[in-house]
Amino acid sequence: MALEMRGRCERCAAPLPHDAGAWICSYECTFCPACAAAMQHVCPNCGGELVRRPRRRSTAPAP
Repeated sequence: MALEMRGRCERCAAPLPHDAGAWICSYECTFCPACAAAMQHVCPNCGGELVRRPRRRSTAPAP
């Protein structure tokens, strides 16, 4: 199952392209770096830890 790469911060709606820095919880709630820091890296939805989202290449690798 692939990680859902959400395109906007759930707090401020800032765009988050797949290659941008973002923070996620285990439920894939997604936040920009500024919002994650303001929330002390705790997800407001589940209370879980926010960790750096892995960056995805703009093009998929060849099979």
